[in-house]
Amino acid sequence: MAPWSQLWDRNYFGDFWPWLDVVMENLYARGAVSGVGLITAWCGVRDLWSAIRGRRAAMNDDADARH
Repeated sequence: MAPWSQLWDRNYFGDFWPWLDVVMENLYARGAVSGVGLITAWCGVRDLWSAIRGRRAAMNDDADARH
């Protein structure tokens, strides 16, 4: 979301280095940053789901061992 917000347009680094401002205004660069963010979010959700499933499996194994 950041590349499409006002924060992206008023970036300190874009003001400091004019060539970076040109790159940051490019729609393809904004799309690439958004894509990397979506992939990162998807991987985080997948890892969280795996951790929850692993914890549930361990809890079930402990419960079975007690009986």
